[in-house]
Amino acid sequence: MKIEIRSANEAHISGYINAVERDSRVLPKQMCPKATSDFVEKVSAGAFGRAISRNPNVRMLLDHGREVGSVGGGTLKLREDAIGLHGEAVITDPETVQAAREGRLMGWSFGFEKAHDSWEPYREGVQRRTLLDFDLAEVSILTKTPAYIGTSVETRAAADGVSVMERRGFDDNVEVTDMSNSDENKSTMAAFYGKQLEILKYKGEM
Repeated sequence: MKIEIRSANEAHISGYINAVERDSRVLPKQMCPKATSDFVEKVSAGAFGRAISRNPNVRMLLDHGREVGSVGGGTLKLREDAIGLHGEAVITDPETVQAAREGRLMGWSFGFEKAHDSWEPYREGVQRRTLLDFDLAEVSILTKTPAYIGTSVETRAAADGVSVMERRGFDDNVEVTDMSNSDENKSTMAAFYGKQLEILKYKGEM
């Protein structure tokens, strides 16, 4: 994730929200209602592109909560390339800009539902799930560690039955450039993010 703080009221955020054809860490079976054991998960190439084409107004949220932008509103651009789902966002929400300035933005996550998937053995006690297709409901900017683990699963009533929303985070290095600040403040923020990366590596989350 790259962050450019362009003024007191605007930040530009870009980076990969998820990489395709890459196994996740081992996820607990509670993260998918269909899982019969813990599992690793990967997104099939092309799945994000299809999901984007079906939803012209993917929302951008802060920590899967409040909306801070959208594709339809022109503040979020999404594309799938050979690496995965890439996002570019212009943020003017004061709380999110302040979080960027204070070094509290840690990465991306995405929420999806109506998943079509396939399952196969991975190793003893662990399955592999391949996400072939799904509806992309939202992407989120996180103020918490976004290691690619299942962050939550939500079951709710829907008009056509039960809807299951799954959310995933993604490991990514954070780079920040404060174009509105002094050199001293830039150095302070760079040092903060460097420390955060050291902590994640120490915890084994990178």
